[in-house]
Amino acid sequence: MRDLEKALADISEIRSQMARGTEFRGYGPATLAATGGLALLAAAGQALWLRQPAAHVGLYIALWGTTAAISVILIGLDMILRSRRIHSGLAQEMIWSAVEQFLPAGVAGGLVTAVLLQYAPESLWMLPGIWQIVFSLGVFACCRFLPRAMFAVGLWYLIAGLACLVFAQAEHAFSPWAMGAPYGVGQLLVAAVLQRYAAGESDGQL
Repeated sequence: MRDLEKALADISEIRSQMARGTEFRGYGPATLAATGGLALLAAAGQALWLRQPAAHVGLYIALWGTTAAISVILIGLDMILRSRRIHSGLAQEMIWSAVEQFLPAGVAGGLVTAVLLQYAPESLWMLPGIWQIVFSLGVFACCRFLPRAMFAVGLWYLIAGLACLVFAQAEHAFSPWAMGAPYGVGQLLVAAVLQRYAAGESDGQL
């Protein structure tokens, strides 16, 4: 029995190592593009209905937190369906590997938000920049099993986050486009990279 358990554990470890070394193709360009459009819609909604976000930071966080949650659900469902179709037998391992790469960044972003809300509300204006920087770290972490051009997307989010910390202060703090533009453009960039890779692969160029 112990030999059988050891053999099964070895097989599981081999499958996990194969998943970590295989390029992940579970992200769908159309879904990523849709999340970019969702970010732009959220920014437009904020501009129309939340014109004084600094006075209603809780609503601001709820708006963008809900936008992020919807995006995660859309990407997650698409990722599961595509992985089962494309990666077949390794689908579960590939999905978990992808989640493990990005999860620390997501958890860190949530914890930083909670800490600032509780202990440093005067610093909440930094949230858009911090969120984008943390997101860039998640993208960089995923680069090893995605097309190499995805590094440029991580760089985009990093630069956008730093720019927010520099420019989105005082009366510009919580500007809807401090979130809408970086995430709208960023997710469209992700979709473009994945689409270009898929097209190149089908043409036999990659």
